[in-house]
Amino acid sequence: MGSGPEERRRAGGEAGGQLGRSRQQRPGMGLPSSRGSPTARSSLQHLLLFLLFVGPFNCFASYSRATELFYSLNEGLPAGVLIGSLARDLQLPTAGGQHPAAPQPPLSFTLASRGLGEQYVQLDNRSGELHTSAVEIDREALCVESSGATIFGEAAGVSSSSSLPSSESCLLLLDVLVLPQEYFRLVKVKIAIQDVNDNAPHFPVPHIQLSVPENAPVNTRLAIEHPAFDPDMGTNGVQIYRLRDNYGVFTLDVEENESGERTPYLIVMGALDRETREEYVTVIVAEDGGTPPLVGSATLTIGISDINDNCPQFSDSQINVTLYGNSSLGTHMATVHAVDMDLGSNAQITYSYSQKVPQPSRDLFDLDESTGAIMLSSKVDGDTPRLHRLIILGNGPGCIPAVITVLVTIIKVMMRPPEVVPRFIANEAEGVVYLKELEPVNTPIAFFTIKDPDEKYKVSCYLDGDGPFRLSPYKPYNNEYLLETTKPLDYETQQLYEISVVAWNSEGFHVNKIIKVQVLDDNDNSPVFSQQLIELSIEENNVPNAFLTKLHATDADSGERGQVSYFLGPDAPSYFALDKTTGVLTVSTQLDREEKEKYRYTVKAVDSGFPPRESIATVTITVLDKNDNSPRFINKDFSFFVPENFPGFGEIGVISVTDADAGQNGWVALSVLNGSDIFVIDTGKGVLRAKVSLDREQQSSYVLWIEAVDGGDPALSSTAKITILLLDINDNPPLVLFPQSNMSYLLVLPSTLPGSPITEVYAVDKDTGMNAVIAYSIIGRRGPRPESFRIDPKTGNITLEESLMQNDYGLYRLLVKVSDHGYPEPLHSTVMVNLFVNDTVSNESYIESLLRREPDISIEEKQPQISIEPTHKKMESTSCMPTLVALSIISLGSIALVTGMSIYICLRKGKKHHRADENLEVQIPLNGRINLHMLEKKPMEISNI
Repeated sequence: MGSGPEERRRAGGEAGGQLGRSRQQRPGMGLPSSRGSPTARSSLQHLLLFLLFVGPFNCFASYSRATELFYSLNEGLPAGVLIGSLARDLQLPTAGGQHPAAPQPPLSFTLASRGLGEQYVQLDNRSGELHTSAVEIDREALCVESSGATIFGEAAGVSSSSSLPSSESCLLLLDVLVLPQEYFRLVKVKIAIQDVNDNAPHFPVPHIQLSVPENAPVNTRLAIEHPAFDPDMGTNGVQIYRLRDNYGVFTLDVEENESGERTPYLIVMGALDRETREEYVTVIVAEDGGTPPLVGSATLTIGISDINDNCPQFSDSQINVTLYGNSSLGTHMATVHAVDMDLGSNAQITYSYSQKVPQPSRDLFDLDESTGAIMLSSKVDGDTPRLHRLIILGNGPGCIPAVITVLVTIIKVMMRPPEVVPRFIANEAEGVVYLKELEPVNTPIAFFTIKDPDEKYKVSCYLDGDGPFRLSPYKPYNNEYLLETTKPLDYETQQLYEISVVAWNSEGFHVNKIIKVQVLDDNDNSPVFSQQLIELSIEENNVPNAFLTKLHATDADSGERGQVSYFLGPDAPSYFALDKTTGVLTVSTQLDREEKEKYRYTVKAVDSGFPPRESIATVTITVLDKNDNSPRFINKDFSFFVPENFPGFGEIGVISVTDADAGQNGWVALSVLNGSDIFVIDTGKGVLRAKVSLDREQQSSYVLWIEAVDGGDPALSSTAKITILLLDINDNPPLVLFPQSNMSYLLVLPSTLPGSPITEVYAVDKDTGMNAVIAYSIIGRRGPRPESFRIDPKTGNITLEESLMQNDYGLYRLLVKVSDHGYPEPLHSTVMVNLFVNDTVSNESYIESLLRREPDISIEEKQPQISIEPTHKKMESTSCMPTLVALSIISLGSIALVTGMSIYICLRKGKKHHRADENLEVQIPLNGRINLHMLEKKPMEISNI
């Protein structure tokens, strides 16, 4: 039991192998060895074919190839324990055996049976090793038989030879086929499942009752009808019974019958006396023989039954009674009482006079044989003896009577006492008057007539005792008195009153007439709740039919009038239930605090009187919060549009999140899961801020994940996606990429035709939209005839407008403004474009010296060109049209000359009209990474093509 799986695996394998070899048959029965000659093998093949053909008709062939192996295995072993090797135990040849040179066909082992036993083993088809499977073997479940019929027979793969698990073998039966045909045989494998001590003794009932008569002699043996049961076998079964406490008078013995069943017997070891002790409670323990032993126990109650071993006994041997001669009939004199310590019929006592009591005494005094009461049954007169000795016997079944003497002394009275004669008005029975508690004040109870039998003395009377009663003379009659109530009676205050009407004469002789008044209960009290406001609380998500409380109301009335039933008020929800009898309040469904946090309704307590009375209490139930709701964002996706260059820690937006829970469970903390180095969120308000100013040109959008975590334990969380889109603002002026320097120049040949492109100004803007739309304009000129060049406002291309003359040679300097269309304030940059009109560059140093001089350029006032579509020529044509018309009318004869002059003048005026009011800014942007044109310091020639 204490070894590990590996130790048990080795132990099971070794034991199985040895046992298998000791019980197997010789493997060569009816089949020659495969290591014979080829001729023998050929003969064997023919023989095998013959046997296969006649096999169904010849049992001898199959029997001659049958082999039986026997293994032993403990129950409860883990998977993989080696049971045995069939190849080794059958002594079959294997590869690498005694003659490795001879070719050996591979052996094959197959389970032929498909019964229950197959699930408990695993057979290696190649090696023939048999191991335990993952299904654990339980011997007690495997080999139990019922009513003489095996539950798992051989057909199922298991065999048992006893009606219950015993020490005899519990066999697991397997059929294994060995192939190939050279070694063919049917192997009958029998695995004996050995019992281990894996079950503790168990009594069928937890409490065992046993009755022993108190007069049982020592060594009395009583069988205990419910012995312990242990499914284990042999010594692992129940071996020992013992008492945990024998009280010094009991012990146990065990008897074993022919079938091996052990029955415990209780043995009386000392004297018993029920009158001293009527019951013994101990624990009976059953212990098996395993190592270590397992035990089971049950409570054993030994009841001592009564026998008639006690007789009645009087506590006194004599009592003395004095009786006045004027006592009335039925006067109670005394009561004798004997005691018998036995029970039931053994303790029944009857009382009788002894035969020694004379008959006159018997006639004068009546003895109740059941109660032992002695009463005056005849009137005492002058002839009655003054002393009576009454010998009374206390009789018990099978006993000598107990004896007591009652000595009665009669005292003679010369005058007769007053007489009190009652006449009851209220209900009366046996001297008890019954009044309802709701009877009004002055309710009459009885008339009393007071008189002197001798008519010699004056008689008076009064009322003695406590209670709301009054005894008054009833006029106009003499010696008539009326007993009546003075206050309402209350059953809940006092149920029984005992009063006396005392009459006495002038000689001082008194007579008492005792009256008992029993107050009858009426339904005059409503049930009263212990609390009028019952405040309860329960956690939400409770289990159905959860207990809330037990209501308690009391009713001071008695009987059915005081029995209280409980009901829910009409305002109670249907899923609350109140037990009518016990007052247990439950809720049948799960409560959700987020759906409803407080419940308030009424409950009623109703008694069983007629008409019934009721009272009402209020129940308030507070549903306590549990953290069963995750934080919830108003939207799963938030989008914010923020202008770039937004100031650091400015409010980008508010992330709205709620949690339906309350208190700490509903407190929500927000955090940024990504981008926490740039963005921060206010946990309390949900305000999202950026730590730094954001630049759209560096990154145009940000995607953040915000996590909301509540304060519950464990905490719940949820996430939301935040998209931040940066809106462009005009914060970048155009960047001139070409020309790269204000000192560069370009050679323009005089032969260049008008309209030919000379060069271009190329700029970019990092902004977007209209903030990145660039317009080019010439805002300053210097040169022999600077109007000869124009720039395209959209493309920045500079073209020659007029043919160059001889006197137009020289250096032209054009100040170009590059402006965007940003709002509200457009930004711009400037660049100097230098053009050298000449046939050649003969003196480069001279040109460079001219470039180094500060240019004297006047800035042209020109409106910025917002529209990109119209061309510069269209605007010029529109401006020159009136002048051309006027000149045409004046000088039709010289149209060509005048037209040329007019165009020149109009161009000058148009350019001045469109100049913007700009400041002169000369910027030389250099960008080594962007080189759209390969530039050299040498002048570039522009061809006319």
